Amino acid sequence: MQTDTLSATFAALADPTRRAIIARLAEGEASVNELAAPFDMSLPAVSKHLKVLEKAGLISRGKEAQWRPARLEPHMMKSIADWLEQYRRFWESSFDRLDGYLQNIQKADDSGPSN
Repeated sequence: MQTDTLSATFAALADPTRRAIIARLAEGEASVNELAAPFDMSLPAVSKHLKVLEKAGLISRGKEAQWRPARLEPHMMKSIADWLEQYRRFWESSFDRLDGYLQNIQKADDSGPSN
């Protein structure tokens, strides 16, 4: 994943309305009217959010007569998960080393001279 794509993806996900749209689309494809229903905003405003998500590659829009359903693009979500995974492994490894260090300190304290 290139940095520009990653930046666009995280910028798109920074907005809570867009994250809510992503959550809704995880249940299945939906029209703009269906996606706009839970929000107190105009259809053009929801369409702008959809364009941002589409430009970031997080969703795609179909064409079925006059209905343009939006759907998630799972490959982009997997790219995000893969990018985050490397940092999860880093932190998990760091915490494992910290656990080992703390256990060694505890053992040294337990076997030291008693007061």
